[in-house]
Amino acid sequence: MDLSFLVRGIVIGFSIAAPVGPIGVLCIRRTLADGRAAGLATGLGAATADAIYGCMVAFGLTALTDWLVGGQTWIRLVGGAFLLYLGIRTIRAKPAERAARMRGSGLLGAYLTSFMLTITNPMTILSFVAIFATIGIGTSPSEPLAAASLVLGVFLGSALWWLTLSGTVGMLRSRFDMTRLGWVNRISGGIITAFGLAALLSLTRA
Repeated sequence: MDLSFLVRGIVIGFSIAAPVGPIGVLCIRRTLADGRAAGLATGLGAATADAIYGCMVAFGLTALTDWLVGGQTWIRLVGGAFLLYLGIRTIRAKPAERAARMRGSGLLGAYLTSFMLTITNPMTILSFVAIFATIGIGTSPSEPLAAASLVLGVFLGSALWWLTLSGTVGMLRSRFDMTRLGWVNRISGGIITAFGLAALLSLTRA
């Protein structure tokens, strides 16, 4: 284990996950509605996708990376359409009087949803290509141990951010009554829908 690359990976993973986009909004909304476990599962789905993209870049999987970058049109189409569906569904969702206990399929569904949204965001892999290039990973043959340490760090850094976000929001959850949760659904659903529209509109400029 290369500790220096592990630490770099943690910083990179945390930095890429931290900006509040559709996954962040979804994590906040699910934490408020269904509890910390649902919010954390949502974040871990994104962290897994981050680690996969980081692995592709770190180990120099050039052909696959180029294919994904070149396929931005259909990736944005799928991701944008899914965001629209998710946003409208969130707006129409009625807050439950009591948070559901998320188990099994519920937590798996939260995990898979955010995984799909992150893996269909072409900006994610472009971010890793740019960042890894500055530290000399992925652009030339690198030691497998260093690359593996970096990828592990990316996952841990991303997971750390989602643990922090879901934990912080979870502490505020008791302050949200039915009315406030209803507004959380409408606002978060509107934001997610806006991200979906932006992704689809970007296709007209591609």
